[in-house]
Amino acid sequence: MHAAAIILAAGLGTRMRSALPKALHPLAGRPMLGHLLESAATALDRIVVVVGPDMPALERAAAPHATVVQAERLGTGHAARLGMAALAGHAGDVAVLYADNPLIRPETLARLRAARREAGLALLAMRPADPGRYGRVVADASGAVSRIVEWADASAAERAIGLCNAGVICGPAADLARWLGAIRNDNGKGEYYLTDVIALAAAEGCRVAAVEAPEAELRGINSRAELAEAEATLQSRLRAEALAGGATLTAPETVFLSWDTRLGQDVTVEPNVVFAPGVTVEDGAAIRAFSHLEGCVVRQGAIVGPYARLRPGTEVGPRAHVGNFVELKAAMLGEGAKANHLTYLGDATVGAGANIGAGTITCNYDGIAKHRTEIGEGAFIGSDTALVAPVRVGARALVGAGSVITEDVPADALAIARGRQVLREGRGFRRPAPGGAGAGGKGSPKGGSN
Repeated sequence: MHAAAIILAAGLGTRMRSALPKALHPLAGRPMLGHLLESAATALDRIVVVVGPDMPALERAAAPHATVVQAERLGTGHAARLGMAALAGHAGDVAVLYADNPLIRPETLARLRAARREAGLALLAMRPADPGRYGRVVADASGAVSRIVEWADASAAERAIGLCNAGVICGPAADLARWLGAIRNDNGKGEYYLTDVIALAAAEGCRVAAVEAPEAELRGINSRAELAEAEATLQSRLRAEALAGGATLTAPETVFLSWDTRLGQDVTVEPNVVFAPGVTVEDGAAIRAFSHLEGCVVRQGAIVGPYARLRPGTEVGPRAHVGNFVELKAAMLGEGAKANHLTYLGDATVGAGANIGAGTITCNYDGIAKHRTEIGEGAFIGSDTALVAPVRVGARALVGAGSVITEDVPADALAIARGRQVLREGRGFRRPAPGGAGAGGKGSPKGGSN
């Protein structure tokens, strides 16, 4: 039987103290909503996202799934009603989820669906180390749930219950629509609460089952501190997956992965490496300490770092070397090519086996547009060279150190573009004798530094 999901994402997240909608705050480089959408799309067949008014960025993040706007924020039950209206004609189960519960796994949603098939309604619950102000799940000896009691309304005995509500429910579409329609707003806030569905279902004699999952997976995110805790949970999960996949993380707790980082087998990642979104590292490559990678591909057997930065559009070819304090942006480094020290290559193509000397830069931006530099196979670029794009250096060409290259260099040619060295005998620096003239006197060098 097909199942749909309603994801409630209209919350402003006032405790986040942010102009950004709460559901768009990132975890591992991806909005919270994106994580939950992926899990829901894996376990369920159709998704509707309820957003607040004037949240176009949230609607874009929900695409291609349908969205419905909750123009008035009248509570979670009201938002779920709007989602049900958007699912008109759906005859299967419906799960109601919250965008600020982003770490729920597809396997947990599958268990929720399975429990619903054995009961009239199912919900997710947890046993947090500190139950705090969570709503408590009241169940009988058989495990059947009778109601959810909010902390503020709970007795001392009810507050002692360890099983807490995570907010997620799953029920048949027709029944859920009826229960949502029966919810009343006669409470202090004048809102319609989704949790009231539990008591309504139980009152009809419907069995309500609780499916337990770890707190780390079900916890909600309502503040920056809780966002940081969720980030730590997700990073631990991603690191474990990387290690299980055959990568070596020499100090896992110092490596930060993105939700879509792909590490091949026998990849080595040294301490204090950050992977932003869009990075693939192929088998046998090494990412050395204190490097930052984003939107790039590192091919098989390549070495990057330490202290390297790879920006979007970069591809480091097989067995190529990118060394310390080297930055690449929209650059293609060919097989076996080397840029080992203090270099910037932007909007550049470097051929196989080429060597880029220390201090080389591509001058790719003229203040208006970006231009490309092409360096041929086996070329040798001397240290402290500036390549003023657009420019080409042919295969096996040699560029002398300290050159400023503004014209194309043919294959197999030598190019030197620097001022001629001038010597003046006897004009070297002399320290003044004690009590004599200072360094600023006649004949002293100008422009020195200390």
